[in-house]
Amino acid sequence: MKNFKILIATIALGSVTQFSSAQILKPGEVAKEAGTSEVNNTETSVIDNGVSKASSAIKGLFKKKKSTPAPAVATNAPQALPPPTPAVQNNQSMQGTGSQQGPISAYNNYDFVPGDKIIFEDSFTDDDNGEFPSHWNLGAGQGVINTIAGRKALLLTDGNYAHVSPRIKSASYLGDPSTIEFDTYSNGGYPPKIYLYNTTANATAASGNFGVITIGNNDAQAANETGVDLLGTYPAAIAGENYTNKWHHIAIAFKKNQVKVYVDQYRVLVVPNLGTPHAIDIEGIGGADNPIILTNMRVASGGGMNMLGKKFTDAKLITHGINFDVDKATIKPESMGTLNMIVGILKDNPDLKFEVDGHTDNTGGAAHNAMLSQQRADAVKAQLVTMGVDGSRLTTKGFGDTKPISDNLTLEGKANNRRVEFVKQ
Repeated sequence: MKNFKILIATIALGSVTQFSSAQILKPGEVAKEAGTSEVNNTETSVIDNGVSKASSAIKGLFKKKKSTPAPAVATNAPQALPPPTPAVQNNQSMQGTGSQQGPISAYNNYDFVPGDKIIFEDSFTDDDNGEFPSHWNLGAGQGVINTIAGRKALLLTDGNYAHVSPRIKSASYLGDPSTIEFDTYSNGGYPPKIYLYNTTANATAASGNFGVITIGNNDAQAANETGVDLLGTYPAAIAGENYTNKWHHIAIAFKKNQVKVYVDQYRVLVVPNLGTPHAIDIEGIGGADNPIILTNMRVASGGGMNMLGKKFTDAKLITHGINFDVDKATIKPESMGTLNMIVGILKDNPDLKFEVDGHTDNTGGAAHNAMLSQQRADAVKAQLVTMGVDGSRLTTKGFGDTKPISDNLTLEGKANNRRVEFVKQ
């Protein structure tokens, strides 16, 4: 098969706007932020113990490229965020403050279901501000961790193009089906570009563009060498100015050579016959004033479990698509794709009953994890009841970290252990 790559780009067109809820630190201010991170997304002052180290790490980060001009910069220089408190990761799934893509009720028709085995997940909880993330490769340009609108994120601050890729042991890790998710902050600068390869990811020498999918602030467009030329117009809720200065959840599903692209609760584009990718890297034109910003990256194999209209015969269903706020039982809106699937299974199988089991990783104490997992299982049941499921068909149980299905030594292992299971009764 001919090597190819598909470009996934989130673009905010029109005039560049200054950050509102998110501000970008200048080099000296980024250095001052070193050694700090977030605890459950609260912000307080901390001792400035990383200035020297970060100054060395980011020296020369913000050199501009002359070959391609960056977007115009807002007249007033952005102001620094107050220092966040040190991070403590505690059984979070796709952690961070609540995304600004609307309440869970807005996702009633959402049908994205993530892969059932997590290959890579990173929200930069164990990285210091001012440093390059430890679980990523840098192929070109510069990248730095910083806290944006209460969330730790990777900023591509210099490069035409900057190239980064997740550190994954296998060179060919995607397949059919598979899914990619990430959150991005739209700031009016150049977009992130997710390149998809049919062999291996190579962040140092990306070339041979086969096709491109562009996610703008008004529409999504796809085109490639074989003649695909598709355009999808956004609903007004996420178009134009409604897209900028906000976090957005991007979800991409690959199945049977078809690609589905979601922005927040909307499926904005379906692209047929583009082949099956096997690896990714992320590229873009970064700048100090308008960096490319992303966080909550998750890559998973499997996905798109289509149980609707079928007799459910499995002993249990393991899901990784029901996500919660950090150390809480608050269900995140993007969980509705999986929850809608569960509702469909129950409607198609009227005699079926489930025990809803909550599981955590081993971060934190055993008693706390047991309580948290029970609260999350109860929250899932309550949400399913609001969606029309008879509560008598559901029981709940929290197992904490007592039944891992993967190791607790890696981010991916912990992510696979944080799950909700539906056990047939």
